[in-house]
Amino acid sequence: MALISIVIPVLNEQESLQDISQLIFEELNPFKIKFEIIFIDDGSTDNSLLILKKLQSERENIKVISFTRNFGHQSAISAGIDHANGDAIITMDADFQDPPSLIPKMVKEWEQGAKVVFTNRKIRKDRFLKKLSASIYYWLLYNFSDIRIKGNIADYRLIDKEIVKYLKGTKERSGYLRGVISWLGYPYVVLDYERPKRKHGKTKYSLLKMTRLAMDGILNFSLVPVRLGFVLGLLLIPLGLCFMGYIIYDTLINDEYYPLYKWISVANLILMGFLFVLIWIVAEYIGKIYDRERDKPQYVIKEKFNIE
Repeated sequence: MALISIVIPVLNEQESLQDISQLIFEELNPFKIKFEIIFIDDGSTDNSLLILKKLQSERENIKVISFTRNFGHQSAISAGIDHANGDAIITMDADFQDPPSLIPKMVKEWEQGAKVVFTNRKIRKDRFLKKLSASIYYWLLYNFSDIRIKGNIADYRLIDKEIVKYLKGTKERSGYLRGVISWLGYPYVVLDYERPKRKHGKTKYSLLKMTRLAMDGILNFSLVPVRLGFVLGLLLIPLGLCFMGYIIYDTLINDEYYPLYKWISVANLILMGFLFVLIWIVAEYIGKIYDRERDKPQYVIKEKFNIE
């Protein structure tokens, strides 16, 4: 029987941990699926780690990794993948918005040959601003990067161990794991589901974190930002020449005087804005190059339980 590893990052989820682990067992036991659950405590400041220690002491197939501090959601998922022994690995959150009832369907698709099983949140029961920001984010990601999987695709997915071999040997996963998996090009299927409301606590993805994640997706998997600067240059240079030609014509032919400096001042202000945006984009690329060249660890583990 194949082993399925379920990787769950945790950040201040003390209200959910007991229930989500129990629900996973209840959902999977009838299907006789051999599985292990790997919880990664990503620097929680509540009682999450204490609860996880209790859970792993009660069940041998529950494993726990504890970080020295908060390294981020993507790093926590990567740590779980690094320590998973499964023939397939499922990554999901602990907030009940990734329903465990979908796991048997994901496993079935995998058994039928899919190397990756993505899940698409067809209906989101989130607040309006959360749904709006997510819609904008996924639209930008689909239209301005090399990731061409349309839909509300997040980190609730199954990947085959063949993909894990590549992930363990690359630094690319640190910023945007879902992008790397999509980029690999393995056969995949997408399962739709209705995303329920969060049962406890609040989302750990603030607007700033969502923005950073979006930038990782676009900057790591697209040259569009750089090409955007080139396109703007092609548009703005002829526009500047038109301004200059108009000034020369108006001065030499019509002998007219117009306060064009006002229009030029406004144009310069707009151009300065574009310049700052482009400088920022270049700085993002340089920052990522610098970050990778330092070769710092993606995460630091403080403790491991039930893991050799």
